Amino acid sequence: MTTVAAYAAPAPKAPLERTTIERRAVREFDVLIDIKFAGICHSDIHQAREGWGEAIFPMVPGHEIAGIVSEVGSGVTKFKVGDRVGVGCLVDSCRECDNCKAGLEQHCTGGSVGTYNAIGKDGEPTYGGYSTHVVVDENFTVRIPDGLALDVAAPLLCAGITTYSPLKQWGAGPGKKVAIVGLGGLGHMGVKIAHALGAEVTVLSQSLRKQDDGLKLGADHYYATSDPKTFEELAGSFDLIVSTVSAPLDFGAYLSLLKTGGALVNVGAPEEPVALNLFSLIGGNKILAGSMIGGIAETQEMLDFCAEHGIGSEIELIGASEINEAYERVISSDVRYRFVIDTATI
Repeated sequence: MTTVAAYAAPAPKAPLERTTIERRAVREFDVLIDIKFAGICHSDIHQAREGWGEAIFPMVPGHEIAGIVSEVGSGVTKFKVGDRVGVGCLVDSCRECDNCKAGLEQHCTGGSVGTYNAIGKDGEPTYGGYSTHVVVDENFTVRIPDGLALDVAAPLLCAGITTYSPLKQWGAGPGKKVAIVGLGGLGHMGVKIAHALGAEVTVLSQSLRKQDDGLKLGADHYYATSDPKTFEELAGSFDLIVSTVSAPLDFGAYLSLLKTGGALVNVGAPEEPVALNLFSLIGGNKILAGSMIGGIAETQEMLDFCAEHGIGSEIELIGASEINEAYERVISSDVRYRFVIDTATI
């Protein structure tokens, strides 16, 4: 066991504070990672404040981790000391179920293990990236290509894969019209990736406040959803809509924007239930779907794609003492577009 510095929420809704935690000794197939940067995801806030249900405290959030390998176990074959690596939302799974064998570890039927707010197979709670070091099995560690700076790569481990996976699954590409709902931490990555895949990209945002940003990031069009004319003008327009917002939507209104057979895929996760009139699905053979991050192989594929296309996250780098302020700014949508913690400040 090694004692390392971290920032943790000691109790639900409590401010995060500097503390120390124990990391396990490096096992045969583990890598010890010297964390350089950790992104702040809205899901960190949901969990630290128990918005998604009862959680484990003290909690060290953070599942957008970028760093350097500083030690490897005796059986490790995929990494060596000095390698640039990342860790996303998962640190283990059963590895034996059909989903795990298919590279869908995030849907492990035996129960995947989250990077934080989870219990590992050793019975100990997992602690995330708001810390100086983490020990992770090599099979849940990914390589960050040399073409990506570590600070802008960190948010790709959640925001990047969360948008890449549904865009790939639902066929975003040349000749397809794709809408991204919300231009935040997830949404701005969705725009960049959909554009790089060759789709015609539209941003649907509450207002036109970020229109210039959206167009610079790769959007072809930008509409305000607060304007009722938007839904009239764009009716039946899109092959795919990816919703990145964590507030309830009027699903009927958004489904009306799809072409026949089109799909509305949710990656944002509101804390409260949503209503749906099924006639808005039945008319037009439309699809309402969800998507959750991606498996380890797909996460590596995403990182390689982003490196090839020069895609990183748009970030605001902060010190660890600014985490609590950053949480409030995320809630008020006052960040363009992802806070990243410089872990040297922990």
